[in-house]
Amino acid sequence: MTALPTAVRDSLHGLAFGDAFGDRWFGILRRDGEAPLAARTPPAEETWHWTDDTAQALVLVRELARNAGAVDQDRLARAAAYADDTHRGYGASMHDVLRRIGAGEPWRDVVSGQFGGQGSWGNGAAMRVAPLGAWHAHDLDTAAELAARQAVVSHHHPEAVTGAVAVALAAALAVRGRGAPAPDRPGFLRAVADRLPDSDVRSGLRTAARMPGRTSVRHAAEVLGSGYRMSGPDTVPFALWCAAGHLDDPHEGLWATVAGRGDIDTTCAIVGGVIAARTGVNALPASWHAAREPLPPLRPDAAG
Repeated sequence: MTALPTAVRDSLHGLAFGDAFGDRWFGILRRDGEAPLAARTPPAEETWHWTDDTAQALVLVRELARNAGAVDQDRLARAAAYADDTHRGYGASMHDVLRRIGAGEPWRDVVSGQFGGQGSWGNGAAMRVAPLGAWHAHDLDTAAELAARQAVVSHHHPEAVTGAVAVALAAALAVRGRGAPAPDRPGFLRAVADRLPDSDVRSGLRTAARMPGRTSVRHAAEVLGSGYRMSGPDTVPFALWCAAGHLDDPHEGLWATVAGRGDIDTTCAIVGGVIAARTGVNALPASWHAAREPLPPLRPDAAG
């Protein structure tokens, strides 16, 4: 099993922090409204459990470590099915996909047959992929190719695939900027968009890049979408807009992302994975480190 590069480990931990932090806010906002968010009161739960975002990222990182940074789609599909755990918050559609793959159905038939043959355009392939981008930061073409390769194992729709490619490229570019001043938000977003095929995801990123610097998080969420539809186009542009504005500050980046509401655990997972690929997670408060559920060992046999 290949040792994880530092940036990959950082990205994975940032993703898990974002996921666990974001997931707490569904209950807080329902129960207490906006007041805790306005006051920036951290979640009070003793343990911040992570969800399927992190569970699937762990599967992907184990595959990268087992395969020297490459992706064996058949093995990844089996490992993803093995990791399906209803208490982690898997959606009904994805739970069904993973159950069928785990029962022995060919993954290509299962995922390509969803939604009348279009496949899922959900955000699940994007939420897990930032560590892959960090792994291949030295080669953006490879990062994009492997991001697409891992995406189609669960999400067949081109928009879902493009969303995953966008997040991987953002994480790769974040790693490339380690030790240098952070690029401006519009330039960073354009650098990602310019490498994407014509798509709603690319259009969303270009819209995000044109937003004035004074744009509020709420307005950005309204224009770009913050995951309410749980699709790639409705999630990735907003998440990368948040990340691109806070590339040196994961703490501020996650607080900003929560303010957009929507699919909060997933947008925060993407933001945490991208920013931490550049910064690591040491700057996050000690109380957050104490509260977040630990990650399991990345053993080769844990992938099934």
